[in-house]
Amino acid sequence: MTQGPLTIQNMPKLSDATMLLALTGWMDGGLVSTGTVRHVMQGRDLTAVGRIEPGGFYIDQFPGDMNVSAIFRPEVKHEGGLVTRFDMTTNEFTADPRANLAFFLGKEPNINWPGFGKCIFDVCEQLNIKRIIFMGSFGGSVPHTREPRLYGSVSHRALLPLLEHHGIRPSDYEGPGSFASYLCHLAPRQGLEMLSIVAEIPGYLQGANPLSIEAVTRRLSRILELPFDHAKLREASTAWELQVTDAITNNEELQATVRRLEEQYDNELIGVPTPTADEEEEEEEEEHEEE
Repeated sequence: MTQGPLTIQNMPKLSDATMLLALTGWMDGGLVSTGTVRHVMQGRDLTAVGRIEPGGFYIDQFPGDMNVSAIFRPEVKHEGGLVTRFDMTTNEFTADPRANLAFFLGKEPNINWPGFGKCIFDVCEQLNIKRIIFMGSFGGSVPHTREPRLYGSVSHRALLPLLEHHGIRPSDYEGPGSFASYLCHLAPRQGLEMLSIVAEIPGYLQGANPLSIEAVTRRLSRILELPFDHAKLREASTAWELQVTDAITNNEELQATVRRLEEQYDNELIGVPTPTADEEEEEEEEEHEEE
Protein backbone atom coordinates (compact mmCIF):
# COMPACT_ATOMS: atom_id res chain seq x y z
CA MET A 1 0.00 0.00 0.00
CA THR A 2 1.41 3.39 -1.03
CA GLN A 3 0.40 6.63 0.64
CA GLY A 4 2.29 9.41 -1.11
CA PRO A 5 6.00 8.92 -0.39
CA LEU A 6 5.25 6.25 2.23
CA THR A 7 5.01 2.60 1.14
CA ILE A 8 3.58 0.12 3.68
CA GLN A 9 4.30 -3.60 3.28
CA ASN A 10 3.17 -5.04 6.63
CA MET A 11 1.75 -3.64 9.82
CA PRO A 12 2.45 -5.99 12.75
CA LYS A 13 0.62 -5.52 16.03
CA LEU A 14 2.71 -3.76 18.68
CA SER A 15 1.63 -2.26 22.00
CA ASP A 16 3.03 1.00 23.40
CA ALA A 17 6.23 0.08 21.56
CA THR A 18 9.60 1.80 21.10
CA MET A 19 11.08 2.79 17.76
CA LEU A 20 14.87 3.00 17.48
CA LEU A 21 15.78 5.67 14.96
CA ALA A 22 19.08 5.88 13.04
CA LEU A 23 20.02 8.50 10.45
CA THR A 24 23.10 8.79 8.28
CA GLY A 25 24.55 12.23 7.76
CA TRP A 26 24.75 15.06 10.29
CA MET A 27 25.00 13.01 13.51
CA ASP A 28 26.35 9.65 12.36
CA GLY A 29 30.04 10.29 12.98
CA GLY A 30 31.83 7.07 13.87
CA LEU A 31 28.70 5.29 12.54
CA VAL A 32 27.31 5.57 16.06
CA SER A 33 23.73 6.15 14.92
CA THR A 34 23.47 3.49 12.23
CA GLY A 35 26.01 1.17 13.89
CA THR A 36 24.08 1.02 17.16
CA VAL A 37 20.73 0.29 15.54
CA ARG A 38 22.19 -2.25 13.12
CA HIS A 39 23.79 -4.08 16.05
CA VAL A 40 20.50 -4.21 17.96
CA MET A 41 18.75 -5.49 14.81
CA GLN A 42 21.19 -8.39 14.35
CA GLY A 43 19.87 -11.90 14.92
CA ARG A 44 16.23 -10.81 15.15
CA ASP A 45 13.26 -12.18 13.23
CA LEU A 46 12.39 -8.86 11.61
CA THR A 47 9.23 -7.94 9.76
CA ALA A 48 9.59 -5.49 6.86
CA VAL A 49 7.11 -2.70 7.65
CA GLY A 50 7.65 -0.19 4.87
CA ARG A 51 9.82 2.56 3.48
CA ILE A 52 9.94 6.27 2.68
CA GLU A 53 10.64 6.80 -1.01
CA PRO A 54 13.57 9.18 -1.56
CA GLY A 55 11.95 11.43 -4.19
CA GLY A 56 11.27 14.91 -2.87
CA PHE A 57 13.52 14.67 0.18
CA TYR A 58 17.07 14.75 -1.20
CA ILE A 59 19.27 16.85 -3.44
CA ASP A 60 20.87 14.47 -5.94
CA GLN A 61 22.69 17.14 -7.94
CA PHE A 62 24.07 20.22 -6.20
CA PRO A 63 25.56 23.02 -8.36
CA GLY A 64 29.28 23.46 -7.86
CA ASP A 65 32.61 21.79 -8.49
CA MET A 66 33.01 18.02 -8.44
CA ASN A 67 34.19 17.90 -4.81
CA VAL A 68 31.02 19.63 -3.62
CA SER A 69 28.49 17.96 -5.90
CA ALA A 70 29.97 14.49 -5.20
CA ILE A 71 28.67 14.72 -1.63
CA PHE A 72 25.07 14.72 -2.87
CA ARG A 73 25.17 12.30 -5.81
CA PRO A 74 24.13 8.63 -5.48
CA GLU A 75 26.87 5.99 -5.53
CA VAL A 76 27.40 3.91 -8.68
CA LYS A 77 29.66 0.97 -9.55
CA HIS A 78 30.97 0.03 -13.00
CA GLU A 79 32.59 -3.35 -13.69
CA GLY A 80 34.14 -4.03 -17.10
CA GLY A 81 31.97 -1.37 -18.69
CA LEU A 82 28.77 -2.64 -17.08
CA VAL A 83 26.83 -0.67 -14.46
CA THR A 84 26.42 -3.29 -11.73
CA ARG A 85 25.12 -1.11 -8.88
CA PHE A 86 23.35 2.21 -8.48
CA ASP A 87 22.56 3.09 -4.87
CA MET A 88 19.67 5.44 -4.27
CA THR A 89 18.86 6.49 -0.71
CA THR A 90 16.93 3.93 1.36
CA ASN A 91 14.70 4.70 4.34
CA GLU A 92 13.31 1.49 5.81
CA PHE A 93 11.03 0.58 8.70
CA THR A 94 11.21 -2.89 10.28
CA ALA A 95 9.84 -4.41 13.47
CA ASP A 96 10.45 -7.19 15.96
CA PRO A 97 6.94 -7.86 17.35
CA ARG A 98 8.19 -10.31 19.99
CA ALA A 99 10.43 -7.63 21.52
CA ASN A 100 7.83 -4.88 20.93
CA LEU A 101 10.47 -2.92 19.00
CA ALA A 102 10.43 -1.07 15.69
CA PHE A 103 13.44 0.24 13.75
CA PHE A 104 14.02 3.00 11.23
CA LEU A 105 17.25 3.17 9.22
CA GLY A 106 17.43 6.12 6.86
CA LYS A 107 19.20 9.23 5.72
CA GLU A 108 18.55 12.67 7.15
CA PRO A 109 16.49 14.54 4.52
CA ASN A 110 18.00 17.55 2.74
CA ILE A 111 14.62 19.17 2.09
CA ASN A 112 10.96 18.93 3.13
CA TRP A 113 11.54 18.01 6.77
CA PRO A 114 7.80 18.33 7.57
CA GLY A 115 6.90 15.76 4.88
CA PHE A 116 9.58 13.31 5.97
CA GLY A 117 8.64 13.73 9.61
CA LYS A 118 4.97 13.10 8.80
CA CYS A 119 5.91 9.76 7.23
CA ILE A 120 7.71 8.70 10.41
CA PHE A 121 4.88 9.87 12.66
CA ASP A 122 2.29 8.12 10.46
CA VAL A 123 4.13 4.80 10.83
CA CYS A 124 4.45 5.37 14.58
CA GLU A 125 0.70 5.85 14.83
CA GLN A 126 -0.07 2.72 12.81
CA LEU A 127 2.45 0.61 14.77
CA ASN A 128 1.25 1.89 18.17
CA ILE A 129 4.62 3.42 18.98
CA LYS A 130 4.81 5.21 22.33
CA ARG A 131 8.46 6.32 22.35
CA ILE A 132 11.14 7.11 19.76
CA ILE A 133 14.80 6.81 20.75
CA PHE A 134 17.44 8.36 18.50
CA MET A 135 21.14 7.55 18.80
CA GLY A 136 23.80 9.87 17.37
CA SER A 137 27.23 11.43 17.86
CA PHE A 138 29.31 14.58 17.53
CA GLY A 139 33.03 15.21 17.31
CA GLY A 140 34.41 16.57 20.58
CA SER A 141 37.36 16.57 22.96
CA VAL A 142 37.06 13.08 24.43
CA PRO A 143 40.21 10.95 23.80
CA HIS A 144 39.91 7.51 22.21
CA THR A 145 41.41 5.95 25.36
CA ARG A 146 38.44 6.96 27.52
CA GLU A 147 34.73 6.15 27.63
CA PRO A 148 32.73 8.57 25.47
CA ARG A 149 30.60 11.11 27.27
CA LEU A 150 26.89 10.69 26.54
CA TYR A 151 24.48 13.61 26.23
CA GLY A 152 20.72 13.48 26.04
CA SER A 153 17.67 15.49 25.05
CA VAL A 154 14.02 14.69 25.72
CA SER A 155 10.66 15.76 24.38
CA HIS A 156 8.99 16.09 27.81
CA ARG A 157 10.26 17.57 31.07
CA ALA A 158 8.99 14.45 32.86
CA LEU A 159 11.63 12.42 31.02
CA LEU A 160 14.58 14.42 32.39
CA PRO A 161 15.01 12.13 35.46
CA LEU A 162 15.53 9.28 33.00
CA LEU A 163 18.74 10.96 31.79
CA GLU A 164 20.11 11.35 35.31
CA HIS A 165 19.15 7.79 36.25
CA HIS A 166 21.16 6.39 33.33
CA GLY A 167 24.16 8.71 33.65
CA ILE A 168 23.37 10.75 30.53
CA ARG A 169 24.24 14.44 30.69
CA PRO A 170 21.44 16.84 29.71
CA SER A 171 22.41 18.71 26.56
CA ASP A 172 22.90 22.49 26.60
CA TYR A 173 23.72 22.69 22.89
CA GLU A 174 22.76 25.74 20.81
CA GLY A 175 23.50 25.92 17.08
CA PRO A 176 22.56 24.29 13.75
CA GLY A 177 19.84 21.74 14.36
CA SER A 178 19.49 18.11 13.31
CA PHE A 179 16.43 16.38 11.90
CA ALA A 180 16.33 14.27 15.08
CA SER A 181 16.00 17.47 17.15
CA TYR A 182 13.20 18.55 14.83
CA LEU A 183 11.35 15.30 15.52
CA CYS A 184 11.96 15.65 19.25
CA HIS A 185 10.47 19.15 19.15
CA LEU A 186 7.33 17.92 17.36
CA ALA A 187 6.88 14.62 19.25
CA PRO A 188 4.56 15.96 22.01
CA ARG A 189 2.11 17.23 19.39
CA GLN A 190 1.98 13.69 18.00
CA GLY A 191 1.32 12.11 21.40
CA LEU A 192 4.83 10.61 21.42
CA GLU A 193 7.77 10.66 23.79
CA MET A 194 11.23 11.02 22.32
CA LEU A 195 14.70 10.57 23.73
CA SER A 196 17.96 11.42 21.99
CA ILE A 197 21.27 9.87 23.13
CA VAL A 198 24.37 11.46 21.61
CA ALA A 199 27.92 10.23 22.13
CA GLU A 200 30.88 12.58 22.12
CA ILE A 201 33.52 10.96 19.92
CA PRO A 202 37.18 11.95 19.32
CA GLY A 203 37.24 14.85 16.89
CA TYR A 204 40.65 13.81 15.54
CA LEU A 205 39.47 10.43 14.19
CA GLN A 206 37.50 9.28 11.15
CA GLY A 207 35.70 6.01 10.46
CA ALA A 208 33.68 3.62 12.60
CA ASN A 209 34.00 3.99 16.38
CA PRO A 210 33.16 0.63 18.04
CA LEU A 211 33.87 2.01 21.53
CA SER A 212 31.13 4.63 21.21
CA ILE A 213 28.74 2.20 19.55
CA GLU A 214 29.27 -0.17 22.47
CA ALA A 215 28.75 2.58 25.06
CA VAL A 216 25.47 3.71 23.49
CA THR A 217 24.26 0.11 23.04
CA ARG A 218 24.90 -0.68 26.71
CA ARG A 219 22.99 2.41 27.86
CA LEU A 220 20.16 1.57 25.47
CA SER A 221 19.98 -1.95 26.88
CA ARG A 222 19.45 -0.55 30.38
CA ILE A 223 16.82 1.95 29.27
CA LEU A 224 14.83 -0.68 27.38
CA GLU A 225 15.50 -3.35 30.02
CA LEU A 226 16.40 -5.73 27.20
CA PRO A 227 19.58 -7.86 27.06
CA PHE A 228 21.83 -7.28 24.06
CA ASP A 229 24.93 -9.27 23.10
CA HIS A 230 27.92 -7.01 23.83
CA ALA A 231 30.71 -9.57 23.36
CA LYS A 232 31.46 -8.77 19.71
CA LEU A 233 31.30 -5.04 20.38
CA ARG A 234 33.68 -5.36 23.33
CA GLU A 235 36.13 -7.31 21.20
CA ALA A 236 35.87 -4.78 18.36
CA SER A 237 36.32 -1.87 20.81
CA THR A 238 39.52 -3.31 22.26
CA ALA A 239 40.98 -4.02 18.82
CA TRP A 240 40.00 -0.53 17.63
CA GLU A 241 41.64 1.23 20.59
CA LEU A 242 44.88 -0.71 20.12
CA GLN A 243 44.85 0.01 16.40
CA VAL A 244 44.34 3.75 16.88
CA THR A 245 46.98 3.94 19.61
CA ASP A 246 49.46 2.13 17.36
CA ALA A 247 48.63 4.42 14.42
CA ILE A 248 49.48 7.61 16.35
CA THR A 249 52.73 6.23 17.82
CA ASN A 250 54.87 8.09 15.28
CA ASN A 251 52.87 11.31 15.40
CA GLU A 252 54.27 13.35 18.30
CA GLU A 253 51.82 16.21 17.82
CA LEU A 254 48.81 13.90 17.93
CA GLN A 255 50.27 12.04 20.92
CA ALA A 256 50.55 15.35 22.78
CA THR A 257 46.95 16.16 21.89
CA VAL A 258 45.74 12.80 23.23
CA ARG A 259 47.70 13.26 26.48
CA ARG A 260 46.21 16.71 26.96
CA LEU A 261 42.68 15.43 26.33
CA GLU A 262 43.25 12.53 28.73
CA GLU A 263 44.36 14.94 31.44
CA GLN A 264 41.32 17.17 30.89
CA TYR A 265 38.99 14.14 30.92
CA ASP A 266 40.49 12.71 34.12
CA ASN A 267 40.54 16.09 35.87
CA GLU A 268 36.86 16.51 35.11
CA LEU A 269 36.10 13.18 36.77
CA ILE A 270 37.79 14.23 40.01
CA GLY A 271 36.47 17.79 39.90
CA VAL A 272 39.65 19.65 38.93
CA PRO A 273 38.81 22.75 36.81
CA THR A 274 39.86 22.40 33.16
CA PRO A 275 42.14 25.25 32.06
CA THR A 276 40.78 27.54 29.37
CA ALA A 277 42.53 27.97 26.01
CA ASP A 278 43.99 31.31 27.22
CA GLU A 279 45.33 29.71 30.40
CA GLU A 280 46.92 26.87 28.42
CA GLU A 281 48.55 29.41 26.10
CA GLU A 282 49.92 31.34 29.10
CA GLU A 283 51.36 28.11 30.58
CA GLU A 284 53.09 27.31 27.28
CA GLU A 285 54.59 30.81 27.12
CA GLU A 286 55.88 30.47 30.70
CA GLU A 287 57.44 27.10 29.89
CA HIS A 288 59.22 28.60 26.86
CA GLU A 289 60.50 31.50 29.00
CA GLU A 290 61.91 29.09 31.57
CA GLU A 291 63.74 27.18 28.82
